[in-house]
Amino acid sequence: MANRLSQIATRTGDDGTTGLGDGQRVPKDHLRIGAMGDVDELNSQLGVLLAEPLPADIRELLVTIQHELFNLGGELSIPGYELLKADAVLRLDQALAHYNAQLPRLAEFILPAGARSAAIAHVARTIARRAERAVVALAAIEAVNVAPRQYLNRLSDLLFVLARVLNRANLDGLGGDDVYWHSERLKKVAEADVAVGNESGAP
Repeated sequence: MANRLSQIATRTGDDGTTGLGDGQRVPKDHLRIGAMGDVDELNSQLGVLLAEPLPADIRELLVTIQHELFNLGGELSIPGYELLKADAVLRLDQALAHYNAQLPRLAEFILPAGARSAAIAHVARTIARRAERAVVALAAIEAVNVAPRQYLNRLSDLLFVLARVLNRANLDGLGGDDVYWHSERLKKVAEADVAVGNESGAP
């Protein structure tokens, strides 16, 4: 890989291009740069989640994931290079099985809500899905290893599961359970609006 950064404000990107890890320069709107940016955003969002009160095991897992995402971003920055190994995907599979086993089966859709840590995990989940889509789009035009796509796919699933776990951990006192989507609630709201309209003479 390239040498570590010794300065940040290089001004070399003023022309709308940026450098990859192998030294070539590409437009900043290149699909590879978009994928790298989404992975960077995902890692940053996990940093926000790590600033919250968390169970020790989940904190340790997320720190490991941050390092693996850095490897994933590094791999994307060097076409043809491999940094993210298959065992990283396996670790996510194992974590999914471990935390899923603690949860009741879902009978209804849930909302991205509850404890603050759970809500942040849901935000990270949506960014992981966007990063996955970006990697898939890149792979349609250039060669990309399979591990990054698989990793992001598993990670988005894991973050959904962790959000449910964090709601039950209830470390900030604002969670306790999943927040369910209620279609009946929307139906009642609509019926109430109709009733109000009838009373007011509205058409």
